[in-house]
Amino acid sequence: MAEVKTVKDVDFSGKKVFVRVDFNVPLTSTCEISDDTRIDAALPTIQFLIERNARVVLASHLGRPKGEKKPELSLAPVARALANKLKKPIVFAKDCIGPEAEKAVNALNNGDVLLLENLRFYAEEEKNVSEFAESLAKLADIYVNDAFGTAHRAHGSTEGITHFVDTCVAGLLIEKELDYLGEKTSAPEKPFTVILGGAKVSDKIKVIDTLLEKADTIIIGGAMAYTFALANGKKIGDSLSEPDKVDVAQAAMDKAKLKGVQFLLPVDTMIVDSLDFGAKTVGNTQIIEGDIPDGWEGVDIGPKSTALFKEAIASAKTILWNGPMGIFEIEACSKGSFAVAESVANSNGTSIIGGGDSVKAIKSSGYSDKVTFMSTGGGASLEFLEGKVLPGVAALDKK
Repeated sequence: MAEVKTVKDVDFSGKKVFVRVDFNVPLTSTCEISDDTRIDAALPTIQFLIERNARVVLASHLGRPKGEKKPELSLAPVARALANKLKKPIVFAKDCIGPEAEKAVNALNNGDVLLLENLRFYAEEEKNVSEFAESLAKLADIYVNDAFGTAHRAHGSTEGITHFVDTCVAGLLIEKELDYLGEKTSAPEKPFTVILGGAKVSDKIKVIDTLLEKADTIIIGGAMAYTFALANGKKIGDSLSEPDKVDVAQAAMDKAKLKGVQFLLPVDTMIVDSLDFGAKTVGNTQIIEGDIPDGWEGVDIGPKSTALFKEAIASAKTILWNGPMGIFEIEACSKGSFAVAESVANSNGTSIIGGGDSVKAIKSSGYSDKVTFMSTGGGASLEFLEGKVLPGVAALDKK
């Protein structure tokens, strides 16, 4: 992707700066923010603009209101959290377009910050309706996209608005995401170890295919591993798998052999005879090698697999991790993911966590402050690693 201009390339003094951030944070039933990672990720760009006397207009979606104004999905709690973090008042506009929003934006002084109400209260945002994008553009002299998590979607606030604003640049977070997920994985310092987990081979197959061109070692864990086990003629009991993707798994192993890439699959598995995800409980457990009996399902990698994977991670100079090794949300099934988290955190290489559940896993493990970079994107991270063009990035001005 051609290098895009960033906030470092523009003079913001006195300008109305529309910043697309990703404040899609999880809320409790009482509308309290349960994880503020995404707010923290946006702070450097917001601070950068305040210091340069911009009039900062922040816009985000929250949840899936599907074009309806749902009070429980209001961004008001985010405005309060942001005010605490920035230690300054945040103006909150009760709409994101129209007279009320325009009036609030026009009343801003240099260095002021305003947060607009949820963009997805309008169905036109996700449909990328031109008139809606133009209404957003009325609030801007300059457009900044810093919402990597939505950059793979061509929405009104990520792509449409750029047709109506002359200067469109990336924020500091997107710049960092493009650097770590782009530069540092396309020309990685070797050895380059990729750890892939999660449920589905189908979600990651294009990523596997792309990374087989660059990686020295690929480690497979999580439920994905059971599809590879099927390809290797093993029995997997009641484990989660995609039998229709066995040929895809086989093709990946064949390509790894051809390219001389070390392809590591689990050699032992923790299995359970019952599991209740809601209650976070499991029945009887055992560690086995080889076939999984009927009535049992794999939920984590075993100690031998953990030792094997840790050895490959220890020697790496660049590590990319996307997807947990098991059902880490249940304590009994978290050992494998947490052990991998520990070895990634303690490695001497550049460690990149590719968004989604792997970020949750490394945070739960307590090692998140020791990794080099954690992506804020889920789907966007995967699509970018696949080599796809992200509409929200492609729409920005090029250097």
